Amino acid sequence: MADGKKAKKLLVLGTASDVGKSIMVTGLCKVLSRKYKVAPFKAQNMSLNSWITKDGKEIGIAQAIQAKAAGVEPTADMNPVLLKPKGDRTSQVIVLGEPYADKSAGNYYDSIEEMHGVLKGALERLESEYELIVMEGAGGAAEINLYDRDIVNVGTARITGAPIILVGDIESGGVFASLYGTKALLPEDISRNIRGFVINKFRGDPAILEPGLRQLEELTGVPVLGVLPYYNLKIPSEDSMAIRKKKKSQEKQENINDVDIAIIRLPRISNFTDFEPLEKIARVRYVNPDEDLGKPDCIIIPGTKNTVSDLLDLKESGMDVRIRALHGKIPILGICGGYQMLGRTIHDSGVENGTEADYEGLGLLDVETSFGEYKKMTIQVRKEVVAEGPIFKHIKGQEVWGYEIHMGTTKTQKTVFGNDGSIDDSGTVVGTYLHGLFENANVRHALMIYLAEKKGVEYIPEVVTTEEEAYEELAGVVESCLDMRKIYEMIEEQDQH
Repeated sequence: MADGKKAKKLLVLGTASDVGKSIMVTGLCKVLSRKYKVAPFKAQNMSLNSWITKDGKEIGIAQAIQAKAAGVEPTADMNPVLLKPKGDRTSQVIVLGEPYADKSAGNYYDSIEEMHGVLKGALERLESEYELIVMEGAGGAAEINLYDRDIVNVGTARITGAPIILVGDIESGGVFASLYGTKALLPEDISRNIRGFVINKFRGDPAILEPGLRQLEELTGVPVLGVLPYYNLKIPSEDSMAIRKKKKSQEKQENINDVDIAIIRLPRISNFTDFEPLEKIARVRYVNPDEDLGKPDCIIIPGTKNTVSDLLDLKESGMDVRIRALHGKIPILGICGGYQMLGRTIHDSGVENGTEADYEGLGLLDVETSFGEYKKMTIQVRKEVVAEGPIFKHIKGQEVWGYEIHMGTTKTQKTVFGNDGSIDDSGTVVGTYLHGLFENANVRHALMIYLAEKKGVEYIPEVVTTEEEAYEELAGVVESCLDMRKIYEMIEEQDQH
């Protein structure tokens, strides 16, 4: 910090994965940013949903969302280590926003001291610029087999000595045992810094929990800061835990168009948050490669951490044949890796799948993709809609925003957005490298208008919730359900030590 004071810190840990740490940090970032200049921080994230910063660095999408909630620009220091699983127990390691290496778990842990240095450096830089750092752990905090290698829970707690809020998920059951057990299993120097419990995802009247809350406080000496309700999120999901919980099809609801969009749930699917804006306005299904496609009005092949492997899986399952059978009948879209699969051929020099080989694509777009070097395109872009055809005819000449995260280059003649993407002669097979495409209202509307007209159903315009409105709504839930006075106290007390 400019005045020489040390930045205050707050650490949110969880009893398990998907208990709501990320969403709680997002809400806290919004609330606390009214008093402090706030930065989010997660030492190490494992997620295939990533975000590209303005300077072209790749971080977990959760930290980008938290930064935006705090009203600051996302940077690589907010998520210094990102692990992107590739399969076969191997992950691509992203360090300070740049590809570092592909490593197995064992090899990664061999370099854990180096990663400790990376996170310390990132924290120091954030401390020089911000007044408060709201930090997030990963998975369950009490993974006793990992204590000597854990940089994101135990490591962050020890480096910072920050007050800790421990979050448990009542929806999964056993929340009292998980909170009590996590505190009991954590090392003493960390356990004593737990200053509050939060119970998340509760459905019903919190009053029925009161006897259990009081007993938990008596047993542990730690206050329960509040109970958060089950909340219908209007911000993107963080990781694969969320997609596992997505329903095959949405329940009947108002203000949703009666069109069916099938998204192929690739084994190595990445950035599935691309399609969450569509879930609010259409019936979106995530279909496994070995499942029946049903009768979709549109098919989307998403991004993937390994294009070649997922293409081979599509062929082995026969999904490639089922997709091609619908060519010319319904729109077929591909994003990033899905775009690459739609082409005629993919040449891999060994970068993507380990050995040099050529692979036949789905052949629905007249493009070729080459993986020639271990180098990733990471950039935010704004492009003009240049495509002809029935889907984009009403928005040609308008601007779209997106971000690219991909290896490989694709040669094409008929582009879609500026110099990006490809489209067939019918205008109904479309490929693009732009993640975040459906965050553009003009693109969403163009697709939905076309699909509704083609199906002969009424087009229902969406009720748009802005990002800022979504953050404010979440902040309202956090403020109304948590004891913010105690949270401010644990933050301010750091000046007294």
